[in-house]
Amino acid sequence: MGYLGEEIGKFGFGLMRLPKKDDVIDVEQVKQMVDRFLEAGFTYFDTAWAYAGSEDAIRQALVERYPRERYQLATKNAAWKDCKNREDAVAQFELSLERTGAGYFDFYLLHNLGKERTKYFDDYDMWNFVREKKAEGKIRHIGFSFHSTPEELDAILNAHPEAEFVQLQINYADWDNPAIQSRGCYEVARKHGKPIIIMEPVKGGMLANPPEPVKDIFKEADANASCASWAIRFAASLDGVITVLSGMSNVEQMEDNLSYMKDFHGVSAQEKEVLDRAQKALRAIPMIPCTTCNYCAGVCPKNIGISGSFTAMNMLLMYGDQNAEAAKGEMQWRVGGHGLQTADQCIKCGKCEQVCPQHIHIRDELEKVAKAFL
Repeated sequence: MGYLGEEIGKFGFGLMRLPKKDDVIDVEQVKQMVDRFLEAGFTYFDTAWAYAGSEDAIRQALVERYPRERYQLATKNAAWKDCKNREDAVAQFELSLERTGAGYFDFYLLHNLGKERTKYFDDYDMWNFVREKKAEGKIRHIGFSFHSTPEELDAILNAHPEAEFVQLQINYADWDNPAIQSRGCYEVARKHGKPIIIMEPVKGGMLANPPEPVKDIFKEADANASCASWAIRFAASLDGVITVLSGMSNVEQMEDNLSYMKDFHGVSAQEKEVLDRAQKALRAIPMIPCTTCNYCAGVCPKNIGISGSFTAMNMLLMYGDQNAEAAKGEMQWRVGGHGLQTADQCIKCGKCEQVCPQHIHIRDELEKVAKAFL
């Protein structure tokens, strides 16, 4: 991993889920969290143009309070969001510089590549743009975050060897999840020799409070360890990982994370067995056996987001009503966010079931989805 591994601590502060007070980011609490994070010896902060209020908050909590050499700041460009041309995409970079006041970015990511989003970065020539900014000293390192298949990741890395690192969604729950394919994406990045930054190690907080069978396994193994600690240490123990981002939302979460990451020790063989049992317990929870092959999408006359609906439904089945809002958000992103129709639009023609390799009773499952979400 060379110089990248030397620059970044094993633990990064994800700034997507900052604490709020009266629905506004609580900058004073963010300052406390920043102070504790730096005191513990960590230096990597991850924000994005698309994270509402985040870049402005980190300017106040970090940039205006510490010398520039004390930290590394990463932000991201979402060329697929609200951009009609290259000028709009470039403007995101300039706005990020203005919001953060950082002068330059240590790490600049093309944000959320995958599927239909990837082409915007090519159409707007953003790869050449970030190379130009690196030459100017406005960017130190170029990379991208990614949500799609191992095959597409392989194609992007073949086309853009200038990417110095890749940011992937990896956690023990998604390691073999066919909708996320964490293991497959990780193996592709390793094949290309790219350092990996991990996002969603606690799956948006859901693995901090996993299903009871999983929670019981962890508590039996170590009554004093938080469930979140198992998730983050799983991710941080993987070869080729330079840092693991945690989207902490309060000082208490920060203190918990620092308690086991400050003097990080990789997962032992015995702990690996515990995690294997936790993964098996998750797989034992009855879910829709969708592999997101999307053969159904090719024949649905109503353009329903079938696999996305099933991914959201499986999240609800696995993590329960306490995470209903997260499952609803998953539904909005995977279905509405991709211009697809919702489950209640199903006309029960049955064409989807004729092509489903998993022989899922899709019409029945869509009816359940509609009742749960719509």
